[in-house]
Amino acid sequence: MKASTVAAWSAVVLLTAAITVNAQQAATPGANRQAEFGAFPTRAFARLKLDQLKWVPNEGNKLGVETAVLEGDPSKPGFYLTINKFPPGVMSRPHSHPDERHCVVLKGTWWTGENTKQWDPSKEVGLKPGEYMRHPAGGVHYDGARDEEVWVLISGYGPTRGDVADKGELFGRIASARK
Repeated sequence: MKASTVAAWSAVVLLTAAITVNAQQAATPGANRQAEFGAFPTRAFARLKLDQLKWVPNEGNKLGVETAVLEGDPSKPGFYLTINKFPPGVMSRPHSHPDERHCVVLKGTWWTGENTKQWDPSKEVGLKPGEYMRHPAGGVHYDGARDEEVWVLISGYGPTRGDVADKGELFGRIASARK
């Protein structure tokens, strides 16, 4: 084979590899997560104190679950960081999310259940402040508070949403908790 033919085919292989890598990165959410928002000095340091959090009702519920967005926008592509606040006796109903989520309990005991189509208190696991849970994308689960207010830090890569297993409301009140 001539050197020019080898060089031409080598160029085709390299170009194809570069296009494939770029296409995979473009198709992969957050392929360049460090550059999503910018870098210092154009992106400043940020600090928020608890009294500066802006709490808003979570997904239109009427049971008092609220969310404070610390970073990003969960409804849009990109990284987000939120805190969900559950009042006593309110749990999410079995649901899933399209994105993987990482959760750390900040306050109270967060009761969690997984791989179920209904609440099952006998199989719930309580997580205390500082404890962690990963929700894999598409994994059916439910979570919330029993007898005390619960705060959970949640991060993921949006857009996200809660897909309720039975298509009903995302949140419900559990009978065993104080009201």
